[in-house]
Amino acid sequence: MAKTAQIRARVEPELKKRAEGILSTLGVSPTEAIRLFYRQVILMGGIPFSVRIPNEATLATMDRTDRGEDVQPFSSAEEMFDELGF
Repeated sequence: MAKTAQIRARVEPELKKRAEGILSTLGVSPTEAIRLFYRQVILMGGIPFSVRIPNEATLATMDRTDRGEDVQPFSSAEEMFDELGF
C-alpha cells in the first residue's frame, strides 16, 4: 500500500530535538517512530502505554531530579542493581 497520508504536529523545539536524538541513536526515523506508535495503537486498541497524572510524591521526586538533587550516578546498570539489592 502506498504511503500517501500525512501527519502534521507542532511540538516544542527542545522536545523534538531530544526525542529525535534518542531515535537517531536507536536507528529509527521520526516517521518510523510514528508508524510504530500507530501500529501499537491498533494492536492494543488504544494508547499503548499508561497515561496517568503523577501523584504528589512522584511530582516532587521529578522536580528534585530536574534540579539535579537526590541523583545518584552509576557507571553501569549492574552497579545500580547491586546498590538496590537486586
